[in-house]
Amino acid sequence: AGAGMSGAVGMQSAVFLAVRHGGRMERVGRRRSEPEETDRGRMKRTIIKDWKTRLSYFLQNSSNSNKRKCKKAGKHCNYFRPSPEEAQLWSEAFDELLANKYGLAAFRAFLKSEFCEENIEFWLACEDFKKTKSPQKLTSKAKKIYNDFIEKEAPKEINIDFQTKNMIAQNIQDATHTCFSAAQKRVYSLMENNSYPRFLESEFYQELCKKTPISRATQGT
Repeated sequence: AGAGMSGAVGMQSAVFLAVRHGGRMERVGRRRSEPEETDRGRMKRTIIKDWKTRLSYFLQNSSNSNKRKCKKAGKHCNYFRPSPEEAQLWSEAFDELLANKYGLAAFRAFLKSEFCEENIEFWLACEDFKKTKSPQKLTSKAKKIYNDFIEKEAPKEINIDFQTKNMIAQNIQDATHTCFSAAQKRVYSLMENNSYPRFLESEFYQELCKKTPISRATQGT
């Protein structure tokens, strides 16, 4: 009986120690999680601050590039922050995002944060290329796009297959508006299927969709 009593007391002591140990672990866990929450909050603020800096840069450049067109047309070309409802429209289709000046700038800022801004820059260069009317300018622009984005170890080399690269190399000598069509479709698809969904889930986009945003400092240029 004494042995049984001793065993029971031993088990109770073990349980008591386990409970106390568990309680300490739980409290330690809570204390450790608080700095982690603070770090996450600080990281979120840093991400949004960096995004706004990049966004301002792209908006400024976009405004400068269109300044002459705006003067000729007699328009005022400031790009103001969209309403949450307008921003939410960008999630309906990738083209909705690209067609909006502010949305395009926000997407470029996001791609820069992911170190793949060459994709949107190539796409924009192709859009400009297709609008070029002068045959001389068409050829010079084709060579510049090839040197910047297509050739091996280009400064902004895009991810396209070798066959498409070879086809472009042959066609730019006698450039036409369709020189980069296959490559542009490829890059568009990459952005639509990979970067675009991540953009919609990012702090960048969620900040724009908030009814009461943290800051409205970046209103336009």
